[in-house]
Amino acid sequence: MRHAVLRQLVADIGESCNLTALSGAEVIYLDRVESAFPLRMELRPGTRVPIHCSASGKLFLAHLSAARRAAILDGLPLTRHTATTLTDRAALEAELEQILRQGYATDAEEFVDGLVCVAVPVLAGGRRPVRSAVALQAPAARMALAQALQQVPRLSEAAQALGRTWT
Repeated sequence: MRHAVLRQLVADIGESCNLTALSGAEVIYLDRVESAFPLRMELRPGTRVPIHCSASGKLFLAHLSAARRAAILDGLPLTRHTATTLTDRAALEAELEQILRQGYATDAEEFVDGLVCVAVPVLAGGRRPVRSAVALQAPAARMALAQALQQVPRLSEAAQALGRTWT
């Protein structure tokens, strides 16, 4: 059922979408549907990505309690993956506060050069805590971050549908 939601989301948007969860201090891909375009980044279920420079990861960090967030960040090197990766703790914390206000997170080529991402929370049964996220990933050459942000309402619809599948 969740895979069907992702398939429809990709059909609507035209870019790769995934369902992720927090796993320790990393993000794990639970499911993913790839774009039909030949230019894409293939990330299979089970793939793990850094929490501090991925849209889903920053979304999870933003929704954690202050103590849990601090515990993760205290033990985490803010490794630079691209020129835009946030490696300053204060700058990352400021972005996490912004994520809480706006309700979505972005990856502006922070994990992989040329890849943009927008993630929204999936709330199981409409309730917190945030246990998973749905995200859109696209090559910046095909979809600028500003264009990806226009998909937030559609991502949110999919997140609500996905949330209803969790018990």
